[in-house]
Amino acid sequence: MIVEYVTAVPHPRSEAPGSARAGRMSLAVALLCGALGAAVALLSTRQRWSEGTVTVAGGPFPLIAKGSDVTGVPAALAIVGLAALVAVFAVRRAGRFMVAALLALSGAGTVAAALLGASDSSALDEKAAQASGDTSATVQALTHTAWPYVAAVGGALILLAGLLALRYGRLWPGMSGRYERGGAPRPRRSPAADPDRPEELWKALDRGEDPTRS
Repeated sequence: MIVEYVTAVPHPRSEAPGSARAGRMSLAVALLCGALGAAVALLSTRQRWSEGTVTVAGGPFPLIAKGSDVTGVPAALAIVGLAALVAVFAVRRAGRFMVAALLALSGAGTVAAALLGASDSSALDEKAAQASGDTSATVQALTHTAWPYVAAVGGALILLAGLLALRYGRLWPGMSGRYERGGAPRPRRSPAADPDRPEELWKALDRGEDPTRS
């Protein structure tokens, strides 16, 4: 007696709906994270990151430093990340991978720059020297706000968008996707020739055919 074991092999087409759903979901999340992260990072650099005082004419003089005074890297990388998020749809294959990597690196750089600027005092030291007229003057009673960490959160969102693009970018549509199917445009079908047209009768005679035969 021969017993046959049949193993069910999933059809490749059964994986298509799951891949399509993953592509749509990752695309929506990446767009949301990238746009929101860039907006948060840009907004944070315009806020007060640190404050302190310097002695001027025998009294304390208040000093403040915005994120843009401390470092311009987070804002610049947020703009680069936003541009990369848009450009990822204009390229395919290797180009899309490179742009997605740039998007991820922009987010990582934003996080690093924001965290480094969270404890920086050089911007206020420079302002203290200018306010007091003493190049050796430094800021006193230095305090920092939470805005650098908010900028880091924005960078983390950009980084997440880049990682999603690296993982699922091959499933995302491109700007020219509606013109392509299977890698090439579909050729137009030429209309069928009417054998009763005079030019078709002459072509039949040239070929040595009898156009009167049905």
